[in-house]
Amino acid sequence: MSSADAVSDRLLTRIGGLLRKAESTDNEHEAEAFLAAAQRLATRSSIDLAVARAHTRDRERPAELIQRMIPIGEPGRKGLRTYVQLFVAIAGANDVRCDVARTSTQVYAYGFAADITVCEALYSSLLVQMVRASDRYIKSGEYRSATMEKVVAERRRGRRVRRVVRVPVAGVTARLNFQMAFAERIGLRLAEAKQEVERAATTRDTHAADPISQEQAAGTALALRGKEIELADFYTRNSEARGTWRGPHTSTGYAPDARRAGDRAGRAARLGFAPELDSGRGQLIGGVGE
Repeated sequence: MSSADAVSDRLLTRIGGLLRKAESTDNEHEAEAFLAAAQRLATRSSIDLAVARAHTRDRERPAELIQRMIPIGEPGRKGLRTYVQLFVAIAGANDVRCDVARTSTQVYAYGFAADITVCEALYSSLLVQMVRASDRYIKSGEYRSATMEKVVAERRRGRRVRRVVRVPVAGVTARLNFQMAFAERIGLRLAEAKQEVERAATTRDTHAADPISQEQAAGTALALRGKEIELADFYTRNSEARGTWRGPHTSTGYAPDARRAGDRAGRAARLGFAPELDSGRGQLIGGVGE
C-alpha cells in the first residue's frame, strides 16, 4: 500500500467514526457539530497532502489527479438535478471540479483521489438525509396550505399578455424547492468549515492554542495555491464538457415555504450512509466549479 493510500484509509476511518456518532444522536446541535468536524478533518487532510506533495515532489511520485464517474440515478428519474446540486456543493468545498451528464444521471469528478473519496462519503450520507427530510415534509402536507406566484400567458384582444397569479404549490414543486434549499445550505456549511480550517492553517496567530510558525503558514498557503493551479490545469486538459451546468431548472417556480423548510433541514442535517444509485453514461455538460 502506498503512503497516499494509507493516508486515504486513515482519513476514511476517522470520517466513518464521525458518521457513526452523527447517526447515534438526535440532538441537532451535536449533529451539526459532527458534520462540521467531518469537513474540518477532510480539509485538514487535504492540506496535509498538499504540503506533502510540495515537499516530496522531487523525491517520490506525487499523488495523481484523476477523473472518476459518480453515479447519481437512473435515466428518467425525477429530481436528479437536485441530487447533482448536492454533490456539486460538497465537491466545491473539497477541491473537486465536476462535469455533469446532460441527463443528470452521473457526475464526472476531477481531483485527487482522496478528495473525491471524501466527496463520495459525504454525498452518500447527506443524500439519504435530503430525501428523507423532503419525504417527511411532503407527507406532513404543510405545502398544501401554501401558495406561490406564477406567470401565465393569455390572449386579450388578439394580443399575448403575461400576468402574475397566485396558485397552490404542487407536491413536485414543493419537493424540488425543498431539496434545492437543502443542498444550498449544505454547501454553505461545508464551505464555512473549509474556510475556517484554511484560515487557521495559513494565518499566523500567536494567541492560538497551538500556534504555527510563519514559515509553516507560508508553506501551506503556497502548497494550497499550487494544488489549485494543478487541478485547474488537469481539468482544462481532460474535460470534454461543453457549456456550463447552471443548477436545477427553476421553471417549476419559487415556493418560499418549501425553501425555508429545506434550509432548516439542511442546517440540522446529520450524516448517514445511503445505497449507491445505478445509472448509465450520458452526454456531458459542464464547467461546474470554474
